Amino acid sequence: MAAAGAEARGGEGWRAAPHAVLRPPGKFPGPRKRGRDARADRSATRRDAASRAADTAAPRRAPPAPPWPWPRPLTLLATRPARCPQSPPAPGPREVRPARPAPGPPPSRPAAVPRTRRPGPSCRSRPRPLPARQLCEAWCVPCLVSLDTLQELSRKEKLTCKSIGITKRNLNNYEVEYLCDYKVVKDMEYYLVKWKGWPDSTNTWEPLQNLKCPLLLQQFFNDKRNYLSQVQKGKAVTLKENHSSLQPAIAEYIVRKAKQRIALQRWQDELNRRKNHKGMIFVENTVDLEGPPLDFYYINEYRPAPGISLVNEATFGCSCTDCFFEKCCPAEAGVLLAYNKNQQIKIPPGTPIYECNSRCQCGPDCPNRIVQKGTQYSLCIFRTSNGCGWGVKTLVKIKRMTFVMEYVGEVITSEEAERRGQLYDNKGITYLFDLDYESDEFTVDAARYGNVSHFVNHSCDPNLQVFNVFIDNLDTRLPRIALFSTRTIRAGEELTFDYQMKGSGDISSDSIDHSPAKKRVRTVCRCGAVTCRGYLN
Repeated sequence: MAAAGAEARGGEGWRAAPHAVLRPPGKFPGPRKRGRDARADRSATRRDAASRAADTAAPRRAPPAPPWPWPRPLTLLATRPARCPQSPPAPGPREVRPARPAPGPPPSRPAAVPRTRRPGPSCRSRPRPLPARQLCEAWCVPCLVSLDTLQELSRKEKLTCKSIGITKRNLNNYEVEYLCDYKVVKDMEYYLVKWKGWPDSTNTWEPLQNLKCPLLLQQFFNDKRNYLSQVQKGKAVTLKENHSSLQPAIAEYIVRKAKQRIALQRWQDELNRRKNHKGMIFVENTVDLEGPPLDFYYINEYRPAPGISLVNEATFGCSCTDCFFEKCCPAEAGVLLAYNKNQQIKIPPGTPIYECNSRCQCGPDCPNRIVQKGTQYSLCIFRTSNGCGWGVKTLVKIKRMTFVMEYVGEVITSEEAERRGQLYDNKGITYLFDLDYESDEFTVDAARYGNVSHFVNHSCDPNLQVFNVFIDNLDTRLPRIALFSTRTIRAGEELTFDYQMKGSGDISSDSIDHSPAKKRVRTVCRCGAVTCRGYLN
């Protein structure tokens, strides 16, 4: 988004980034005057020479405290006191210094001996801070401030930091992050611009002719139109639109929507950095202003709770050259091979899947390695319009009876699952999945730790089916949960599975326990299916 009208923006001496638009006039301080800095450097040199001469005569007093506030490094937001390398290990009795000799000519010293600066009492009274690099190696605190906030602080203090992308080259670059407001003055359109990496206090009104960002302009008008349509749905009278300026409520909505769009994009990038499968993850919300979940952590495999051990190492493996025709891992376990040559599942629900593991001699192209390769389809986490919160839809066509995703989370005991279930039911959420293939000893809780399956909604007429899978961990109490498609799923269709679906394939309402001992708050089902049971639990 290059800028137009550079001669009208800041004169000469400013540099535009590849995506920069323009530089706000008169908002940011220019380079410091060179004459003043030179005089300051010369006076500092004279002070240093005087201090070195004074060190040879008497111990130096503690230096005065630096003026506050002063620019602090942005690499550390919290540090613990560090012991000064010159200070003694522990304070001892006060040292008694000898009397000062009478004034006279200074004693002569050999010319070959260099002058050394002695540590003064300041090391004992106030520890000197270690260099930032050495302090980082000793002890660090994770930064909880967003990248934009660090960039804004860095540019405000005229500091450069390669770790957050602020260098001398782009320190004074200006790029439009989003548009905040609109007005018309003397038949000329102006937009209030939020500059990327700069605080909100530096927002400026810019004429339309200087803005070369068609996508941001289109988003601005789309957000404005969506707000007006939402307001008019609840009112019979049509709102009169003011063409000379925006109402404060509309401008506030546009800013919140722009910030939400940025937050969702960052969350999408974070999910794709953490995933270990081929399929991409996208995020969108065209329904409301809800942002990313605050207490959710993406994982790719089971996370055992304290006290639970997961042994992910197989004890034996096959030596097949062609697992379709030889005695492979499923045959050793007494079951059939789960897949056909088209990588579609061919066994009925309730039958376990035994895939080749890390000890097998077959390669990664083995037809019996499907679930362990992860999701192969690009999926989208989106905000539903029927009040079900977040959901998951596929962006590509999915063939029937193919693997879609794995359900992962925190592995907890059934007793802990009962306690958490009471809390989740009171909140109207359901994330517990019992590992009841052989016994009901463990449960998977995907409320806080999970993957894309955390956002898959319930349906009484689902398009995904649950299967128990064993790969490296052959403990029948801890099967992996895989979701396979039950039919062909069109691109853009939401993915759902039945929350009451068991690993054995039993989805009848008789399998739900409503005994008084386990009586809970019932959650209303909103799937809208013809065969809807009315409740999730």
